[in-house]
Amino acid sequence: MTAIEVVTAYSIALSQGDIPTAFSHFSPDTKWHQPGNHQFAGTKMGLDAIGKMLGDMMGATQGSLVINPIGALMSNGNLVSFPVQFSGKIGDKKVDMSGVDLFEVVDEKIVQVWLFSEDQAAEDEFWG
Repeated sequence: MTAIEVVTAYSIALSQGDIPTAFSHFSPDTKWHQPGNHQFAGTKMGLDAIGKMLGDMMGATQGSLVINPIGALMSNGNLVSFPVQFSGKIGDKKVDMSGVDLFEVVDEKIVQVWLFSEDQAAEDEFWG
């Protein structure tokens, strides 16, 4: 599979709520770089840490966190950029903004993910 095919397969599984299949596209020691200055920010190492962070995000938003693709995936060698729109709410606080997720794929597995938000300060405020 090409890098774009790996990220596409991950995205499809994630959009269907099939977390085991989505995570099967990750290397066990994947690094996830969550930007910002909030409770979920920082580099998460390995599937357990990534899964806990994503689960905690879904819990904080009471399942309202939604991430949708808003453009074509683009690749440069083993790097794939993925433009997204993400939204969710925590109580009266809402977030709805675009961003870019950047994936590094090696040997048909995602080994690193970097997230970029259009308004990091607003995202920091949202997550607290």
